Amino acid sequence: MRVLVTGASGLLGRTAAELLVARGDDVTVMQRRSAGLGCREVLGDVSDPDAVSRAVRAQDAVLHLAAKVDVVGPRADYERANVQGTATVIAAARTAGVGRFVQVSSPSVAHAGRPLSGAGAEPADPANTRGHYSRTKAESELLALSADSPDLAVLAVRPHLVWGPGDTQLVARLVSRARSGRLPLLGDGAALIDTTYVDDAASSLVAAVDACGPEAHGEALVVSSGDPRPVAEILERVCRAAGAPPPRRHVPVLLALAAGTTVDLIWAATRRTDAPPLTRFLAEQLSTAHWFDQRHTRAVLRWAPAVGIEPGFDRLAAWYAAGSPPR
Repeated sequence: MRVLVTGASGLLGRTAAELLVARGDDVTVMQRRSAGLGCREVLGDVSDPDAVSRAVRAQDAVLHLAAKVDVVGPRADYERANVQGTATVIAAARTAGVGRFVQVSSPSVAHAGRPLSGAGAEPADPANTRGHYSRTKAESELLALSADSPDLAVLAVRPHLVWGPGDTQLVARLVSRARSGRLPLLGDGAALIDTTYVDDAASSLVAAVDACGPEAHGEALVVSSGDPRPVAEILERVCRAAGAPPPRRHVPVLLALAAGTTVDLIWAATRRTDAPPLTRFLAEQLSTAHWFDQRHTRAVLRWAPAVGIEPGFDRLAAWYAAGSPPR
C-alpha cells in the first residue's frame, strides 16, 4: 500500500512509519524537519496546500498525525496546525483520490474533567474540553469525520497517554519534575488510568489503516493497553525506570485544581510560552479516573496490544540504563 504519514518526526508517527516500512508498504512521510527514515520525504507544513498536495499525490491512504501538541501558546497556533492543517490534508486527499484517511486524535477531545470508567469513544466536544490543544483536536476530529464518504473512508483513532523510550511529551516531563522535586501525588493517587505503550499505539494505527474502508469508517475509536493502573503506581514505575525519586508528597485535589486554574489564567494573560508548573487539565488528568472499554476498538481494528504495560516498563528501564540512546 502507498501510505502518507504526516508528523513522522514525533515518536508515535515515526514508530508507525517504521512499522509500515518494515512490512513492505511504500511510505511517504511529511513533516517540517527530516525524520531520517530512508523513505520518500516531503518537508513542509500541513497548512501549506502546495506541500501537502505533493505529499499526498498517488497515495492509497493517509495516516494524519501532524499536530501542535503542547499546553501553552496562543490558540491561533493550535488552530493553524490542528484545524487548518487537517482541513488542508483532507482537501488534498479528496483531490488526489485517496481512499482511506486515519485521523489520529486524542481522548481529551471528549474529556470535560469528569471521571471516565470503562467509557467508550464519546463524541468530540470542543465546547467543553480543556485547553487549546484538546479543543482544536476536537474540532479537527469532527472535521475529519464529516469528510467520511463512499469515496474517502475516514476513521479517527484516539491513542490514550502514549509513552515509551524517547517520549518527550509524557515520560520526559514526569521524570524532569520528579528529579526537581516538583511531582506530587494529587489526593491519594488511587484514580485508575490506562495508558498505551508506544509500539502498541503505533501498531493500532497500522491496523486502522488496514481496517479503514466500507466496513470500518465514520467513527472514533479509543486505543489503550486495556490495563488500568492507579496514578500513583504509574508515576512510581516511570520514575523508577528512569532512576528518579518517585513522588511522596500529597497535594489535596481541590487545591491542585484551583492552582491549575490560576496558573492557566496567569500564563494566558502574560502570554508566557514556558512550561507551567501545573494546569487545570493536568490536575484533572492526575486526579480523576479515565480508562476505556477496548472491546469495540479491538473488534473493529482486529488488533490487540503485543507489548503491554509490564514489558513496556522493562523496555523503558533498559533504555534509561543504556544512557537514553536515540530511539
